Amino acid sequence: MTGDVQSNNSYIIDAENPAEMARLMQFDRTTTDAMDGVLAEQPDSALTRIHNVLDLGCGPGGWVLDVAYEYPDFEIEGVDISKIMVNYANTRARTQGRANASFAVMDITQPLDFPDASFDLVNARFLINVFHRDHWSVLMKEAVRILRPGGILRWTETDRFGLTNSLAGERMMAFALEAEWHAGYTFSPDGRSNGITPVLGRLMRQAGIQSVQEKAHLLNYSAGTEAWQSMYDNARVGLELMRPFLVKAGLVNEAEMDRLYQQGMIEMMAEDFCGVWYYMTAWGSKP
Repeated sequence: MTGDVQSNNSYIIDAENPAEMARLMQFDRTTTDAMDGVLAEQPDSALTRIHNVLDLGCGPGGWVLDVAYEYPDFEIEGVDISKIMVNYANTRARTQGRANASFAVMDITQPLDFPDASFDLVNARFLINVFHRDHWSVLMKEAVRILRPGGILRWTETDRFGLTNSLAGERMMAFALEAEWHAGYTFSPDGRSNGITPVLGRLMRQAGIQSVQEKAHLLNYSAGTEAWQSMYDNARVGLELMRPFLVKAGLVNEAEMDRLYQQGMIEMMAEDFCGVWYYMTAWGSKP
């Protein structure tokens, strides 16, 4: 199922950039590993009732393909605004023999191109920088619409992508959070965080989800840890891709961004570098 997608989407980073696709592929794996698996918090009794699954903003399809592998009886679909990522995800599904996984181009800032009650589980991860604050309640109501009665809405978000002892890294993070706040993406009252995890459960309940539960995740990516290389690569690529957005916001110029970027990468390679990332999954069911 493919919808017409406008090129001027609200994603902060260019969704058709191959570097962003590569970053997300690695990011998917690191994130899922830190969560102990694709659906680790779901009890077996809930999983036995699931057959059709949808992933919103699936990117290059890492989570979908992992679910397709772990649960071969599931039928999993992923939708994303990026044609290059969807094409790549479909190619990966074919080469890996995942006949139960499929992907389509779709703009999730528009009404979802699915009939009512189509899915047993709708998943979403890290959409805080994908669309503006005012669209959250709209998308959640759409997600509830396409869930079957008893179906699960599962949403993972973060208030900031890491907390470190790198001065340059923290400066760039502060610029990013303030720029996103001014642009209307976050729920923060002052631009110092994304502010999404405190309100995520409320947004789900307002959309009609009941029995909302929450689980926190922690990823330590300090020097010497298993996750360090992945998060270093994520910062190295992600900060460069964020550069046009930050400079356009007027909070930092090109020269200052160059200086901070180079210093931040040096500080991440230091033996005493420390970094942790907190994020949260909330889930509940449709009556």
